[in-house]
Amino acid sequence: MLIDSHCHLDRIDLEPYQNDFDCFMQHAKNSQIDHMLCIAIDLESYPAMLDLVAKYDQISVSVGVHPNVHDGKDPSSSELIALAQTNKVVAIGETGLDYFRSTGDLDWQHQRFKNHIDAAKALKKPLIIHTREARDDTLRILNAEGGGEVGGVIHCFTEDWVFAKKAMDLNFHISFSGIVTFKNAKAIQEVAKKVPSDRFLIETDSPYLAPVPFRGKPNYPTYVRYVAEYIAALRGVPLSQVATQSSENFHTLFKTT
Repeated sequence: MLIDSHCHLDRIDLEPYQNDFDCFMQHAKNSQIDHMLCIAIDLESYPAMLDLVAKYDQISVSVGVHPNVHDGKDPSSSELIALAQTNKVVAIGETGLDYFRSTGDLDWQHQRFKNHIDAAKALKKPLIIHTREARDDTLRILNAEGGGEVGGVIHCFTEDWVFAKKAMDLNFHISFSGIVTFKNAKAIQEVAKKVPSDRFLIETDSPYLAPVPFRGKPNYPTYVRYVAEYIAALRGVPLSQVATQSSENFHTLFKTT
């Protein structure tokens, strides 16, 4: 059984499933997807996201505002804490820093990140971290604000072993998306080989970043199998070992069992 540790179920294309979320969920079950973590991007779509997944025990959620979101509400830590008062919420985020899509004075992005860390610490829930072209500041703020107290995951990992080691030293797991299957992802593939077996997760980030052989097409949580298969080949172990270990890591980190 497999776990997709990071997906956006409220944003996937349901046309192949008769525009029926129940139909999609049955397909996921038939594909041996045991659990999914549906990640919040903004507060405006959060209530509808909760409603969509409410009846499914095999779906957990996070609450947070993505660092690239410019429109809509920018939450305080107290607002995040209030929104997390449901058993569905197992994490805070996704949050972090993104210097690729956001430029100029980014104090607002730093403060948003700090608010999420404060909320995670108050709730004792792990953080879902997005970082792009901001590696040093991401680690600096996590360290300065005590993010290591709750830990979490560097999702959709795109950095190198040096960054991975520093993140793990701060109590964070490393999560691999379909990017690890791309031919030009040599540094990420090296990390996937070296990361300790108890510190990695797998994800799709669907509907984005579909793995080979679906690169450039809409992504789905069922495609997490291709990520797992690729990592198993890199590490020279059976697919079942990657599936079991990544699932155990997920349940340990997010306290879902």
